[in-house]
Amino acid sequence: MTRPPGAAPPGPPPGPPLVVTCGEPAGIGPEIAVKARDALGAGLPFVWLGDPAHLPPGTDWRAIAAPAEAAALPPGCLPVLPHPFPAPATPGRPDPANAAAVVAVIARAVALVQQGAAAGLVTAPIHKAALQEGAGFGFPGHTEYLALLAGDVPVAMMLACDALRVVPVTIHCPLAEVPARLTPETLEAALRVTHAALIRDFGLPAPRIAVAGLNPHAGEGGHMGREEITVIAPVLAQLRAEGMVLSGPLSADTMFHAAARTGYDAAVCMYHDQALIPIKTIDFAGGVNVTLGLPFVRVSPDHGTALDIAGQGRADPASMIAALRMAAGMVAARAQDGPAPAPPR
Repeated sequence: MTRPPGAAPPGPPPGPPLVVTCGEPAGIGPEIAVKARDALGAGLPFVWLGDPAHLPPGTDWRAIAAPAEAAALPPGCLPVLPHPFPAPATPGRPDPANAAAVVAVIARAVALVQQGAAAGLVTAPIHKAALQEGAGFGFPGHTEYLALLAGDVPVAMMLACDALRVVPVTIHCPLAEVPARLTPETLEAALRVTHAALIRDFGLPAPRIAVAGLNPHAGEGGHMGREEITVIAPVLAQLRAEGMVLSGPLSADTMFHAAARTGYDAAVCMYHDQALIPIKTIDFAGGVNVTLGLPFVRVSPDHGTALDIAGQGRADPASMIAALRMAAGMVAARAQDGPAPAPPR
């Protein structure tokens, strides 16, 4: 049975817990982790990796040496894998002195998942400018760094909610650069990664993928641009011949209304806003960011550090809760389906 677009199979899976990173300690990451723990209870276990001094005041937590020890803690207690930071966290004011520790937490969490000590990874938001200033972080975000830690594997960024899944082919680049970056190779890679992940992580044996055009009205037969003819259509024809179920190139302005969304399991879009505007309009609070193509599960809330409300107790944990649930479902899907599909070419 086909599951709703944002859904993965129900969790929690048996085995080790998920690991949640602290993210930028001056942001809302610690707060939403605690609120998610309170909302989910023992039904979806996870451990938190960071400096316990950065947790909200009054948090009930216990230090553990390994994720497996979390099971012995009383309900309502947050299991913490301590990772000392050099500086305190001042809400709303990222300290570059903490940047190297933020990056080290991500790497440590990945190692735990790769070793089988944790089932999957949920990352809290990071502050890229602070990481670049304090640690020389040379990546646009989590996605590219995680791909490197996983062995420089091909990845794609998916944004998902209960009503929609979207994957942008080009991501964080100026709009003027999109046509040059949209090549047959980048499009094919995104489609292959998406197709394999829908099977492995979302339990869809024959996924249906809708593919947007780049130009208005998908180029209108070449009158409004030719990328649909010269780049997109040939790639779709090749992959259809291999058995993929693909529709498009489609006019993006008619792809995302409710009736249209029933015809596909994921939409592959040509640039950042083409993908993110519809999902954030449909479910701004509940969307999550999934890195497709990794050998381990990684999910994140689809929002930033929210420095303007950090430390005020106002942060909405909805996206963190959705991320934890989706990560647990993806872990369960991988366990059920066994070996991964052949890697993208």
